[in-house]
Amino acid sequence: MGGMPPIIQISGLSKTYATGFSALKNINLNIDQGEIFALLGPNGAGKTTLISILCGIVTKSAGTAMVGGHDIEKEFRATRKMIGLVPQELHLAFFETVWDTVKFSRRLFGRPANDGYLEMVLKQLSLWDKKDSKIGQLSGGMKRRVLIAKALSHEPTVLFLDEPTAGVDVELRKDMWNVVRGLRDSGVTIILTTHYIEEAEEMADRVGVISKGEMILVEDKVALMDKMGQKRLSIILEKPLEVLPKKFAALGLTLSANGSELVYAYDSKHVKPDIAGLLRGLDAAKIGYRDLATAQSSLEDIFMGLVKQ
Repeated sequence: MGGMPPIIQISGLSKTYATGFSALKNINLNIDQGEIFALLGPNGAGKTTLISILCGIVTKSAGTAMVGGHDIEKEFRATRKMIGLVPQELHLAFFETVWDTVKFSRRLFGRPANDGYLEMVLKQLSLWDKKDSKIGQLSGGMKRRVLIAKALSHEPTVLFLDEPTAGVDVELRKDMWNVVRGLRDSGVTIILTTHYIEEAEEMADRVGVISKGEMILVEDKVALMDKMGQKRLSIILEKPLEVLPKKFAALGLTLSANGSELVYAYDSKHVKPDIAGLLRGLDAAKIGYRDLATAQSSLEDIFMGLVKQ
């Protein structure tokens, strides 16, 4: 990126509702211009709250957030003009045409008319031949595209997609991913929320994992996927071990469950473990075991591990 300030700068951002429910706790995050950032987490983790604050729909309780160097509260109009939001719910006027919808949305943000730009957006979203159709006549997938067109109508530099492919068929999902990549190539910064690991894996440059209102990890996607490649072999011992013999510790084994389980975590992408050799070693050391189990670490496991820490 070379010296450009982050397009989004979030510092100490928190949201506590009147009920006392703490939806966001001290979020710190910078997002660079032109990246695709996936905000990953289970439902109810705070993803939508975070987006809603940045888009001016929900007011924050503490902290600061800047978009393009402008404070989201003090300079609300400036920041809101830079942002496009594709919400989860389909809020569209049933009897309007696609063309009128995007034209109206552009005007709403005070942008001068630019039919050429709107035509380009509709073509990019395969909606151009539907421009005179009424929204109510379109399929669910097409409606979802209209939401994106609407969000892009005023030429935002930052696009938020809240669960963009929830309930969308695989074909459309791939189309949407291509659209998102095309937007990123045109210089738009994209933040998407998702609870689908494949979506984050497929799309994102970086992934932020949010759980119970806390940002528990922000990492380069490739590094995160390496962690995802971890497999675990659990060896349930007959008798608990007080201490792990040095040669097993040297192999990267650890004791858990109060010494009654040996755990071997290895990177399944790069390592083919010698499990037979390992078991022979246990026999030789007269360490009896009752059972073996292997598990691939899923995003769930990573969540759980991170949340515990």
